[in-house]
Amino acid sequence: MHDYEKLGLFYLGRPVDKSGTVVDEPLLYDSRDLVTHAVCLGMTGSGKTGLCIALLEEAAIDGVPALVIDPKGDLTNLLLTFPELRGADFEPWVQEEDARRKGLDVPAYAAAEADKWKKGLASWDQDGDRIRRLKAAASFRIFTPGSAAGEPISILATFAAPPPDLVDDSELFGDRVQSTATSLLGLVGIAGDPLRSREHILISSLLDRAWRAGASYDLAQLIADIQKPPLDKIGVLPLESFFPAKERFDLAMTLNGLLAAPGFGLWLQGTPLDVQQLLYAADGRPQIAVLSIAHLSDAERMFFVSLLLNQTISWMRARQGTSSLRALLYMDEIFGYLPPTANPPSKKPMLTLLKQARAFGLGVVLATQNPVDLDYKALSNIGTWLLGRLQTERDLARVLDGLEGVGGGEFDRQSVSTLLSGLAARRFLLHNVHDEKPVLFESRWAMSYLAGPLTRDQIRKLKNGSAPVAATPAPERQAPRAGGGAGGAGKAVDLSGPPILPSEIPVLYLRPPTGAVSPDYGAAILGQGRVHFQSPDAGWSFTREVARALPIASGEALLVDWSGSAGVEAANLAESRPATAGGFAALPSEATRPKSFDSWGKSFKDFLARSEELTLFSSAQYGESSKPGESEGDFRVRLSDLARSARDSQVDKLKAGYAPKFAALEDRVRRAEAKVAEQKSQATAQKFATAASVFGAVAGALFGRKKLSSSTFSRAATSVRSASRTMKESRDVDLAEGGVEALQQQITDLNAELAGAVADLERRSDPHTLELVAKTLRAKKADVELVRVGLVWLPSEPG
Repeated sequence: MHDYEKLGLFYLGRPVDKSGTVVDEPLLYDSRDLVTHAVCLGMTGSGKTGLCIALLEEAAIDGVPALVIDPKGDLTNLLLTFPELRGADFEPWVQEEDARRKGLDVPAYAAAEADKWKKGLASWDQDGDRIRRLKAAASFRIFTPGSAAGEPISILATFAAPPPDLVDDSELFGDRVQSTATSLLGLVGIAGDPLRSREHILISSLLDRAWRAGASYDLAQLIADIQKPPLDKIGVLPLESFFPAKERFDLAMTLNGLLAAPGFGLWLQGTPLDVQQLLYAADGRPQIAVLSIAHLSDAERMFFVSLLLNQTISWMRARQGTSSLRALLYMDEIFGYLPPTANPPSKKPMLTLLKQARAFGLGVVLATQNPVDLDYKALSNIGTWLLGRLQTERDLARVLDGLEGVGGGEFDRQSVSTLLSGLAARRFLLHNVHDEKPVLFESRWAMSYLAGPLTRDQIRKLKNGSAPVAATPAPERQAPRAGGGAGGAGKAVDLSGPPILPSEIPVLYLRPPTGAVSPDYGAAILGQGRVHFQSPDAGWSFTREVARALPIASGEALLVDWSGSAGVEAANLAESRPATAGGFAALPSEATRPKSFDSWGKSFKDFLARSEELTLFSSAQYGESSKPGESEGDFRVRLSDLARSARDSQVDKLKAGYAPKFAALEDRVRRAEAKVAEQKSQATAQKFATAASVFGAVAGALFGRKKLSSSTFSRAATSVRSASRTMKESRDVDLAEGGVEALQQQITDLNAELAGAVADLERRSDPHTLELVAKTLRAKKADVELVRVGLVWLPSEPG
């Protein structure tokens, strides 16, 4: 069994020699090469999906998070990992039709599949323990935008104002505005030309104006502004001349129809489309976020992918630069999203990522069946090509042209063409601009069970825990809705409207949940305040906005204890009564008197002074402290970037330190081979050849497939030439008599020494087990500012 678990090296398979035989040593790929991006090409049946899943598995084991865009549903298989490899684990995911074709019932077929997977993994030096390591290394989740089958995604954040540095970049900001407008219009079937379409120009103008002012949009506000734009002119033309009110109303109605459609509410709930939240779990662990979009229409897919790519650019631009691999963006079946001629909304942001992401440690990996469907400019920015069996001569010609264009290492067009023409399943040509030459290899067995595209019901099972999905911490408790939770908010009795209160009492409404048609409303006391923390010595100050609601029941005496309140999102509070409101609960008399709210305001301020605190974390190892308001999980994520850069630098030093030792052993092996070849039989000489192959495997495990520079083996090459001349002259018998076993033992000892150094480095560089020092700051009463205390109406949950 070969030791392939090396920091920063991905185990993708094994090399294939010129005779077509798989060589018994691992093919290791340097993860840092992915910052120059990768493309995987291969027709159906080539094994492309299995290879890409293996690559994502390696990334997860190495602590690299990934956004996985899955248009077909194959990548959901990443969650089908069964360390015990039991038939019962496989049974929910096997296809009944496959079992019937084999003449087996489902349990028997599942047992056969489990046995097949166990043997397949063993043939590639893998087992259940490695699957456990995979599951422990990262969180795996399936998100389904526009559907509740998996975890829904809320797109509201995508209409939020971009960060200031992106706004200041005129090209990126213009692309963001244009692609957002194009995506939104495409969702309602309007093919808006950015230069000629009035709809596109108006929406772009509104987004541009709001975002430059730092203001965010939601769809409801955008629809309102389309009817009554805060603009007098578009360009040099008066607004009414450019786009009359009646025709703007038609556009507003079209978008309103989208917003009012029964299924569209699912686009507005769930995990925000926030790249940081998708890439990292709440505890800071790396996350493999599978974004399954197979259930969406073509227009909806384009809409979501474009928004996600734009959000990724914003996330990327907010990070510091690094040469290490920070995260991956993988997209399967890229056809239609990056075409050579057309310009869909996804194309510009994807090209931007391919051109700029490498500076921020974000690797982009694309997969498709047909290379002719990819833009030339995209291919020229990709450094790693994983090439499987292709469908047509046209595809082959396009690939060869592309390889010549990217350069790197040796490239013989004729020999590469011959190799690609006869590839078997699961065999790929790896062309990496960072390597000396292309290498043919067979991809390893995937640890994930390759069940094929999962149905919505199967995805729902994964979400509900029928298969192993990494647990995530529960979200912060939110304010209970009317009619639910302990001490409910009272029974709604008045259908005509809420009670009339004195003007001194602020009255707000919490927006109803998605799916609530005419919810009833219960009452709660709302407290809003600001808590200020500062550290004059460190030179920072931080203000936390706090909003909490305390439900009250009608007909009961009010005992206001703010410790029973729960947090609410201030952004979800509105001053106007919803048009869809049902009944309203009656209020106890205390809740109708302004003096009560004055008293409750004082108690709320006291409560904030007692309960609010700010925790700061620090790491002595990295000399870093968390920022005010930064959670422990987010701080560990930030440390992981520092740890990865430091780790890669230390790995380079390890390589440089061990290179001369391995070079010296290679020199001895070669000299022993030459001496023994003169004196002993070919069979004995073959034993020394075996020693050389052992060295090759060890060196490969240390260096991957990097070009050997002067800092690694150039000295070894000089030594070998010098040794050959010396052997011819002096016949150094002592070296030959050292024997194969002695050389093998030295190689083994050196490898063990290196493995120990790497393991120690891995332990010390893991930010998720790093000891942090926590310091808690408490608020002073003088630092608490009362914003308001009023009444808030809480809608009931649907159903």
